[in-house]
Amino acid sequence: MPDISLTMIVLLCLAALAAGWIDAVVGGGGLLLLPVLLLGLPSHTPAAHALGTNKAVAIVGTTGAAVTYARKAPVDVRTAVRIGLAALAGSSAGAFFAAGMSTDVLKPVIMVVLLAVAAFVILRPAFGTAPATGTATRRQILAAIGLAGLGIGFYDGLIGPGTGTFLVLALTAVLHLDLVSASATAKIVNCCTNAGALATFAWQGAVLWQLAALMAVFNLAGGTLGAHTALKKGSGFVRVVLLTVVFALVANLAYEQWLA
Repeated sequence: MPDISLTMIVLLCLAALAAGWIDAVVGGGGLLLLPVLLLGLPSHTPAAHALGTNKAVAIVGTTGAAVTYARKAPVDVRTAVRIGLAALAGSSAGAFFAAGMSTDVLKPVIMVVLLAVAAFVILRPAFGTAPATGTATRRQILAAIGLAGLGIGFYDGLIGPGTGTFLVLALTAVLHLDLVSASATAKIVNCCTNAGALATFAWQGAVLWQLAALMAVFNLAGGTLGAHTALKKGSGFVRVVLLTVVFALVANLAYEQWLA
């Protein structure tokens, strides 16, 4: 366990709970969890350790959400697994390159990603509200494997925050899924990206396992609850929560980067 206060450990666990819930509903739990880890861990902690710990926590909540979705939501498991295998390869490669990144480089990148996601959510409020159009074509599946699998998988291993959201957006756009079906599919793919990145970080010794195990319990509870919420209420009301969290984190990271 890193040398951090009990208060900070409690805050990290609560962040893991909230991140699991957000990630299961609309994706993007890492938008909350990774910045909180970067801010909460001692300043001398390498960025790779924050990334690796984030993956160890997220894979538990993502798996719980994926199981919940698979039981109750319409999911083409075969297509999801094919995209997921490509994503596993992409995330493994991304995690390999992430080892040399520093926190000073990572924080501005995360801020740009946060603002990009916020802009998309604001400008396209009706995105993904139409019902799924049916079975995807071969060309659509190949495009999803390339974009959502290899492309977003590489990003997930390299940086991570917003992967779930990017997957939902890509799967909705390419496969013409509704948001609930896209979220369900994204969870299966995200399990693979998390597994690939986590394996690389673990091999590099960049995972704080004791802290990750504690936070993972809360992340699992949040992920399971979030999947049930999405299935019952949809993702509309979560947009407001997500935007609030995004802008708060951008302000906090900007303060830490340039004003503190």
